[in-house]
Amino acid sequence: MHTMWKGSISFGLVNIPVKLYAATEDKDVKLRNLHSKCHTPIQYEKKCPNCDEAVGNDDIVKGYEYVKGKFVILEEDELKQLKQELEDKAVEIIDFVNLDEIDPIYFNRSYFIGPGENGAKAYSLLREALLKSGKIGVAEMTIRSKQQLAALRVYQNTIVMETIHYPDEVRKASDVPSVPEKTDLGEKELDTAIMLIDQLTTSFNPESYKDDYREALLNLIQKKAGKNEGKTPADAPRENVVDLMSALQASIDKSKEKPAAKEPAAKTKKKPEAGKKTKTARKKA
Repeated sequence: MHTMWKGSISFGLVNIPVKLYAATEDKDVKLRNLHSKCHTPIQYEKKCPNCDEAVGNDDIVKGYEYVKGKFVILEEDELKQLKQELEDKAVEIIDFVNLDEIDPIYFNRSYFIGPGENGAKAYSLLREALLKSGKIGVAEMTIRSKQQLAALRVYQNTIVMETIHYPDEVRKASDVPSVPEKTDLGEKELDTAIMLIDQLTTSFNPESYKDDYREALLNLIQKKAGKNEGKTPADAPRENVVDLMSALQASIDKSKEKPAAKEPAAKTKKKPEAGKKTKTARKKA
């Protein structure tokens, strides 16, 4: 697993050297844009529409548009100095709270935290303290030039850091249009809906869910590649098709791994007559 950041966690006088690892990965099947005439990948050049000329990286500066058409120019040295002042490579725990006090809408990305050199004992101390107290740590840190709010908790014997959105980054739910304040519902309708929820209720098992679209897309790609329908630009070097097929097959096999069986749904205490109506409602749903 690739180390993406090295630093330390501090709370009180305790300092723990740690390493950060990405806890999730993007499994989307990436498709390239090709020229339909020759099947060559399309290139997107950086071009200035005012000067009508291609622009290299050395000719690009950073700017913030504070008024339409007007920019504040920020020099690389200014950005670098600001970054150095904020990025002190420390995750500082400032509070301990209950996890259920944070609404899931605030969570952003997940990272595994592992101990750094000579940090195993202090790492274990924090992990056990979090487990026994039932709390999570709320921390501040700077990662990739952006100050982050984060939550530290224990997941499968490993400390996980979840970056959290700041309050002003979460839009107001009250701004969503056409949301009804209150609707008069019949008691029978509500009871039937609740009964349907009860019948579909089970323990959450992430292995029970899969990306059907990705699996179908990989199967389609494998099928077309197996029929020698692959297109190669005239001047492009040919890759090993066997290696490509092996990679595709491995991806498909992994997505088809048999999920663990779901636990039986909780039995409802409703009357048998109501239960029959629910089965009908479930079929219609």
